[in-house]
Amino acid sequence: MRKQISLLLGLLCLPLSCYAGQLAPIHDIPVPAHNPQTEAKIELGKKLFFDRRLSGDGTMSCATCHDPNQGFSDGLEISLNYPTTRNWRNSPTLIGVAFQKHLFHDGRSASLEDQALFPMMSAFEMNQNLDFMEEEIRAVPEYVAEFTAVFGTGDVTRERIAMAIAAFERTLVSREAPLDRFLNGDTGALSADALQGYKIFTGKGKCTECHYDANLADDRFHALGVEENPEHLKDPRIAATRRFVAKVYDFAEYRTLSEDPGRYLITKDRKDWQAFRTPTLREIAGTAPYMHNGIYATLDETIEFFNAGGGKDNTVLKPLHLTPAEKVQLKTFLEEGLTGIQTDFTYPKIP
Repeated sequence: MRKQISLLLGLLCLPLSCYAGQLAPIHDIPVPAHNPQTEAKIELGKKLFFDRRLSGDGTMSCATCHDPNQGFSDGLEISLNYPTTRNWRNSPTLIGVAFQKHLFHDGRSASLEDQALFPMMSAFEMNQNLDFMEEEIRAVPEYVAEFTAVFGTGDVTRERIAMAIAAFERTLVSREAPLDRFLNGDTGALSADALQGYKIFTGKGKCTECHYDANLADDRFHALGVEENPEHLKDPRIAATRRFVAKVYDFAEYRTLSEDPGRYLITKDRKDWQAFRTPTLREIAGTAPYMHNGIYATLDETIEFFNAGGGKDNTVLKPLHLTPAEKVQLKTFLEEGLTGIQTDFTYPKIP
């Protein structure tokens, strides 16, 4: 009996990373009760998403960094920026963003409604004054009519703007990927190589320890030892952005900060130093480059990073010892198995 109790206690004390999560096909989109989806609200949010009035100088919209033709990312190492400034992190895809419990690479927002306003008022992104933005949108009769139809009155507020944009963003979901069909019982949905890659993904590759459920993410943060981009470290504009953000989040040594602290800026918990949110892997073939700073331009580089056991001094990953053939099969699964049916995107007419 003592041996059985000791064994049970030993299992309970194992780290959660020892247990792989279960994959699941795409299911119903979670929608908060205070912001129900309607077709009119989604259409309003779509227009606002592409409206450059939301930026200070009228040159940027949400779509600047989240382009439908780039997997709702932008294909750049780090996001585009307001003139004379530089951003410091990569634009994450918005595909599947409705399933995320934490937004931004550092998880500073818990809802799409909250997240939507951050880039607008960010000094190095859209650099807009939200009070002025409300007046700009309120001055457009077509918008006032749509706000009236959606919300009951024509009052244009930042909160309603964010709610409409969030409603649109919740529609950005990968549909009918081979993995979904496979998990729903279609045994022929994956090609031979993709099937072998699936077995590596769920087995030797240990990918499902962090990438599971419908959105292929664990809603957690991990410090993997991703290297800093040496070119970014040389750019004084990026240094200014890094220090500015650190100052805003009350990091005492912000003036000498020379690396990205990750989620630590939000929690001030040492375990979160350089920890970043696990991203979805859906549509990953079309959302390069990878990692929070876009350091890896290709899936091959990214797979090699994980195969080697991550970056220096990380305690999360261990070498996988994948063979060259296994790495190719894993890549095939990621590219083929996680790419949904592509449909033509209809751009809205901005009033």
